[in-house]
Amino acid sequence: MDGFRFTLPYSPRIQDINYGGHVSYAAVLYYFQDARIAYLARLGPFSETDVGEGCALIIPEVHVRYRAEMFLGDPLEIGVRVREIRRSSLTMEYRIEREGEVAAEGETPLVVFHYASRSVRRVPDALRTAVAGFEGLPVPA
Repeated sequence: MDGFRFTLPYSPRIQDINYGGHVSYAAVLYYFQDARIAYLARLGPFSETDVGEGCALIIPEVHVRYRAEMFLGDPLEIGVRVREIRRSSLTMEYRIEREGEVAAEGETPLVVFHYASRSVRRVPDALRTAVAGFEGLPVPA
């Protein structure tokens, strides 16, 4: 998948299918989540609930563009990348392809949040360094 250093093979399940016989719009958000979790695990000891320094990731909004139908059992590939690292957030992009055809794409800002203090925090250095190194991005100060 061009432009994505990380991809995840995927196949729609029966619970993903809606009354129209194709993948539900809501299921695509779970696909993004599964790929995001795998991406974070690929970078090191990270997860949505632990990105270091007692922090987690929260998603204040989601943008999705649906391009083509997806069906039960389709061989999908989900690409994930971080487009930008900011002081307290990352912008993650996603693309779902079926045999080279774009079926959906989207993005989520991911805000670093410290649940114990209920506050937004700076992206932990370990995560910042891992993402920048993997994606070839500059490491912001």
